[in-house]
Amino acid sequence: MKAIIAAAVIGAASWSAPLRAETPPNMLVVGFSMNNILTLDPAAITGKETVQVLANIYDNLVSLDPVNRSEVTPQLAESWVVSDDKSKITFTLRDGAAFASGNPVTSEDVVWSLKRLMLLNLAQASFLKTHGFTADNAEASFAAPDVKTVVITLPKKVDPELIIMTLGIVGPGSIYDSKTVLENEKDGDKGAAWLTTHSAGSGPFVLGEWRSNERVVLDRNDKYWGDKPAMRRIIMRHLAESQSQRLMLEKGDIDIAFSMSAADLKSLEANKDVKIETIGGSGFYYLAVSMKDEKFKNPKVREALRYLIDYQGLDKTVLPYFGKLRDRPIPSGIFGASPDAGYKLDVEKAKALLAEAGYPNGFSTTLRGISDAPFLNLATALQATLAQAGIKAEVITGSGDQIYGAMRERKFELLVGRGGGGQLPHPDSNLRAIAYNPNNSDEAKLTNFQGWRTSFFDEKLNSMIDAAQVEGDKTAQAKLYGDIQGYYADLVPAIQPFSEVVDTVGVRADIKGLALNPSWSTQLRTVTKER
Repeated sequence: MKAIIAAAVIGAASWSAPLRAETPPNMLVVGFSMNNILTLDPAAITGKETVQVLANIYDNLVSLDPVNRSEVTPQLAESWVVSDDKSKITFTLRDGAAFASGNPVTSEDVVWSLKRLMLLNLAQASFLKTHGFTADNAEASFAAPDVKTVVITLPKKVDPELIIMTLGIVGPGSIYDSKTVLENEKDGDKGAAWLTTHSAGSGPFVLGEWRSNERVVLDRNDKYWGDKPAMRRIIMRHLAESQSQRLMLEKGDIDIAFSMSAADLKSLEANKDVKIETIGGSGFYYLAVSMKDEKFKNPKVREALRYLIDYQGLDKTVLPYFGKLRDRPIPSGIFGASPDAGYKLDVEKAKALLAEAGYPNGFSTTLRGISDAPFLNLATALQATLAQAGIKAEVITGSGDQIYGAMRERKFELLVGRGGGGQLPHPDSNLRAIAYNPNNSDEAKLTNFQGWRTSFFDEKLNSMIDAAQVEGDKTAQAKLYGDIQGYYADLVPAIQPFSEVVDTVGVRADIKGLALNPSWSTQLRTVTKER
């Protein structure tokens, strides 16, 4: 098998003709940066790039519609009901679904997958921990009364729709073939080591090969329960340079380019052989500070930074194709979102605030950002505006693990990043990711909360977010979310959003059926080629 795959990949590099190359009609070649792909275990992932791989390998009970994000659609579950007291959700599994191994998908596999998530307490467990699920109550929370029925008992009062939506996200909702995983268990790790480089899903493709920062090969899963993919194989290539992606897309060496710079996307607009597709994304671009740093504990310093972001300039020069201006912690178009506050670059105001804080001449610091587009350009632009107020920021770049790893360990000063939830079409998703922090201790290690990563803690804000989430009256709930956004601004928080994410890809014109998903879980099984 590996020899066949290797031959296919070598062949992929030699498809070029003198004027134009063409990928094979039953093979899709995708290019994007794989710097952030550190594991292929859905429970342990931390970045969108891995989601782009795993969405094609694993199924969930439900899925989030790529167009109407408020709509939850069946996947492994054909239906579900919420109890009258909103304390239980009962899912009924579809008939005939099987894993790539041939094992049938059962309720025991679903329950095992959810319990494993909580017991191992890996990165994706935070989505359910937020709503009261723990390793201790996992046994009581997830049950399989028969082979086709899954019952989830909510450990605390929460909107059941949030739980259902969460189960549609790649990671917390991914369902494993428990028999196959346990056959590869070592020392009670529930298959964690094996799953780093292997797959055990029921999705339309199965992992053929992964070579870190080189390529991922997916082969069609002939046991897939749904409509069979048109593509026999997907080759995902690590192309860290935007220009390389553009050139290969122009020549036809790749079919889809997922991570190009604004300049390269712009240059493709007039190319009749290429389409540019954009969809609203997930989360925000932001400037974050660590409140473990004495300077940034001072709200005057944080407010000064707020006025050293060129919101309009970044929107026009760096973020076309990547984002659109937004300075609130809830995306526009989402229920409860307030209008922008209207912040602007104001160097003189920032200087006055720094002087009030005791830094009339500014200070030296570090500014971290991953080396991929658009982060390096954002970091460079922010470095320039910070310098206008006397803040000398040394830019530190690296892989996602290096940059966000420092943030997860609370060992950074300034960081330009992308995150803040948004994978669920609900304001609670954003607020919990970007502002909520139930336990600010180092020992808590709540790494999925941006609030914890930045050491930002406000008990009143936590209470406001909790109260809004369980409010049943929609008018009252909308007002609560408006109040939260105003209070968040007054706090001068550790994370200041300056743009909400949009996702833009370059696609060969003969590619049809690509449905980009705002939650990054774009399934490629619907893709065909028209030639």
